Amino acid sequence: MKSISSAPDAALAFVELASDLDALLRAAREHLGMEAAFISKFAEGQRVVIHADAAGPSPIAVGTSDPLEETYCQRVVDGRLPELIPDTALVPAAMTVPVNSRMPVGAHLSLPIRLADGSVYGTFCCLSRAADPTLNMRDLQVMRFFADLATQRIERTLAAQRAHDVKTEAIRGVLEGERLGIVFQPIHDLQKNRIVGVECLARFLGPPQQGPDIWFADANEVGLGSMLESAAMSRALRALDVLPADIDLNINVSPATVLDGTAEAALNGWDPHRIVLEVTEHVAIDDYAAFVAAITPLRARGIRLAVDDAGAGYASFRHILQIRPDTIKLDISLTRGIDANPDHRALAAALIGFAHETGSTIVAEGVETVSELDQLRKLGAHTAQGYLLGRPMGLPDLLSLLQKAAAF
Repeated sequence: MKSISSAPDAALAFVELASDLDALLRAAREHLGMEAAFISKFAEGQRVVIHADAAGPSPIAVGTSDPLEETYCQRVVDGRLPELIPDTALVPAAMTVPVNSRMPVGAHLSLPIRLADGSVYGTFCCLSRAADPTLNMRDLQVMRFFADLATQRIERTLAAQRAHDVKTEAIRGVLEGERLGIVFQPIHDLQKNRIVGVECLARFLGPPQQGPDIWFADANEVGLGSMLESAAMSRALRALDVLPADIDLNINVSPATVLDGTAEAALNGWDPHRIVLEVTEHVAIDDYAAFVAAITPLRARGIRLAVDDAGAGYASFRHILQIRPDTIKLDISLTRGIDANPDHRALAAALIGFAHETGSTIVAEGVETVSELDQLRKLGAHTAQGYLLGRPMGLPDLLSLLQKAAAF
């Protein structure tokens, strides 16, 4: 059940965009010497102010709205009013705009915000109560520059929002349907030559067609990471009902899922002595003290802790030293070609020696050749997994394999 917990905070992108647009409005307003500037969005017949900047108190504020037909914005978009009006008193059509009764407008510049698909999103506007006869076409061109920058940023945000919505819909589809499955990869004891455990690996039925790591990263990005991990853990744990009592279940968890209590909730009611939680070295733990405090009650119940991907991860030996795992899993980057690579052997030997000194168990991952397996045995690895020993398989195939092994 491989997962990734560290993902960019999607909300941060929207905060940064808002800051960018506010800065553009202020720059445009100050350059043109206007009282107020705002970006509007057209929605359900209303002009809604979504960003605003003013030199002082102003009725133009974020969240205010007016019927579109009563605004300068609509009339500029459909061509009834010009984009540049230095003095509204000289434009009879401007004097009849209903919003004048709520805020008299003497000078007005407004440009449509048109999206790539040709639709009108809203407008980029500057205005003052007093007329400004110095405003000219060069000022309008400057205004157009700012409006174009705002349009580009809005386009990117809308694209990000659409991607966010697509990911959210896909994750919810997994959570609400039968698109999440679990396969099991055998873990072999190298001394006893028998299967002693299995690692649980999530598999997703798309669309979209993408790897488990991307599914979990997407879930974290849209705020559904803990829910998806909980669903995967629950599906994996059901195997304990049918697997032999001497087969352990290795389940991957993210640090975040341990810290927020999701892992503990999912594990309640299951035999803790048959469960190994694997925490990858590829994901940072920002607060080891908090993580240890959260995992300690689980370990006290008999659940064991493994550091996954050791030797190639985010914090090197720091994970191992800080959380003192029961099991250290050697990353495939170490075991691949270990029979021919002295550097790999040296690092693997160091980790295996550390495990023997501290009472931890070693699992060598990614074993694909007999020579690799022989070398790992010589180095003192306790257990191993990989394509040589067994590919990930569904539960029926695993049970069949275990029955055949028991018959010998």
